[in-house]
Amino acid sequence: MSNPDKQQRKIIQAERIQLFIASVTDYAIYMLSPDGIVNSWNAGAERFKGYTADEIIGKHFGRFYTIQDRAAERPGRALARAAEHGRFEDEGWRVRKDGTTFWASVVIDAIRDHDGVLLGFTKITRDITEKRRTEEALHASEERFRLLVQGVTDYAIYMLSPEGRVTNWNEGARRIKGYTADEVVGTHFSRFYAEEDQRAGLPMQALATVRREGRFEKEGWRVRKDGSKFWAHVVIDPIFDAGGALVGYAKVTRDVTERRNAAEVLERTKAALFQSQKLEAIGKLTGGIAHDFNNLLNVIINGIDLLRLTPDHGARLKVVDSMERAAQRGASLTQQLLTFARQQPVKTEKLDLNLVIGSFEAVLRRAVPGSVQLHLQLAPQLPEAEMDLAQFESALLNLVVNARDAVGSGGAIDITTAAVDLRAGDVGGLGAGRYVRVGVKDDGAGMPPDVMERALEPFFTTKEVGKGTGLGLSQVYGMVQQAGGDLSMASAPGAGTDIALYFPAIAGAADDASAAAPARQKILVVDDQPEVLAIAINLFQGLGYDVLAANNAGEALNAIGRHPDIGVLFTDVVMPGMNGIELAKEAKRRLPELKVLLASGYGATPLLSRESGADALPLLNKPYRLHDLLRHLKAIYG
Repeated sequence: MSNPDKQQRKIIQAERIQLFIASVTDYAIYMLSPDGIVNSWNAGAERFKGYTADEIIGKHFGRFYTIQDRAAERPGRALARAAEHGRFEDEGWRVRKDGTTFWASVVIDAIRDHDGVLLGFTKITRDITEKRRTEEALHASEERFRLLVQGVTDYAIYMLSPEGRVTNWNEGARRIKGYTADEVVGTHFSRFYAEEDQRAGLPMQALATVRREGRFEKEGWRVRKDGSKFWAHVVIDPIFDAGGALVGYAKVTRDVTERRNAAEVLERTKAALFQSQKLEAIGKLTGGIAHDFNNLLNVIINGIDLLRLTPDHGARLKVVDSMERAAQRGASLTQQLLTFARQQPVKTEKLDLNLVIGSFEAVLRRAVPGSVQLHLQLAPQLPEAEMDLAQFESALLNLVVNARDAVGSGGAIDITTAAVDLRAGDVGGLGAGRYVRVGVKDDGAGMPPDVMERALEPFFTTKEVGKGTGLGLSQVYGMVQQAGGDLSMASAPGAGTDIALYFPAIAGAADDASAAAPARQKILVVDDQPEVLAIAINLFQGLGYDVLAANNAGEALNAIGRHPDIGVLFTDVVMPGMNGIELAKEAKRRLPELKVLLASGYGATPLLSRESGADALPLLNKPYRLHDLLRHLKAIYG
């Protein structure tokens, strides 16, 4: 082919390229001189920028930039970069002929000849305003979503990499787990699991479940920054890209510790209700058995009385005594059954349990061997509580005997009293209020959990056959329930047992011990019967008095002469020689502030009716119980 033909073909090819460029409407394609003067212009440039070729060719391309960009000399720097590196790419606002702006994607290429001399630049511009608006809308949506997630404080919401590393962190995660984003982003999420769960591989098992099943949801213990634990509800979902590849996980954690605690309280309440219903059913059964058993015992006891009326040998009397002891033991068992069944007739009264326990101390000490220490810690100013005295004493003795068996040949038993304020549900089903607490604690063998669960069941015992009926604690439970209270138990193997009885405190009832027994006051007890005198001495000592004793009026007056600080005279009425009324009058003549309490097994005796002014002296009828004595002592103190 000749050179003219080749030249012609090049001209034709160049014209075609120029025609192609000129017809492109989606891109502004034009040439610039080395100084930035426009020297060509296509249809796309005219469509984007609004200038015709005649209007723009020969003008500097800087007019397409905003005033701010021109002031910053961005057009000149763009050409310099293209000349230096051969190419320049940028995005930014550009200005049309009518003054409106559009977001442009710009590419500038440097054009050089074979010798490397810069001939000018090719500039390609595309209007990507819609693309930018779409991206901005997407970014705004993502930002709103980010702010929404970040603003959530009740849930820990964060992302994990495919390997399980934390990639972001919201405010809820910081509040629940205690870490800031700087402390936790980039670390593995297994740090939130307990050490035993980490060793068991639970974190990676969770991610494996997500990959296999598409979701993981579970509850369990998690660990905060400060080392404390909380019960968490966890959901993990996978995140895939447009091509279906796993790019990470979305993890949502909520602290549901309060909900779990509430559920546990509800479960314990249900269990307590079931136990109460079970005990009620057994109580109804024992009520019928006890009624029939009492009828049988009545026949036996009356038969014993008839046998005693018949003279017989000493050996037969011993047998009769054995029968009587057995019958009395059966009667005691019946009392326990009836107490548990809550069907026995009761005589409730207001009691100062400090005084009751103090007067009962001698019996309690006789129930434990000398090798066991028995300590009483009675709180001052104890409110009164209302219950049956005999039942309370029986319940307290049961607890002490159980504690004695638990400590064996050594150890210690503590009996305590206190006034406590409870919230609803603190102890069993008791409501909020003030209660009198009586505790019996030992340092013995303690009870395992399975024994604790059955300890209140009737007839359940861990003692050897013949060593216990299994009614002790059930009787205590029935008594305290009947008094409107409840009990609590705490025990563990090797850690002893602590059983506490709670009785509703009588509003406004303060400690009456001071009224019954002012601190270490002296009392003179007078009775001509040694056995009766000994019992009275023990009672008053138990109440906290300093006790002086006399067998007759003469000894009593001598004692008054030696001890002018005697505060109370407690004397029998019927005595040989000077009777109790005459003694009281003489004693009050010598000690005008002396307080007097008479006792008589005859009730309103003829002596009282004969003696002038005797009716003004308080009289306690024999046989008397501790609560009768306390009531009269309170009366004489006014």
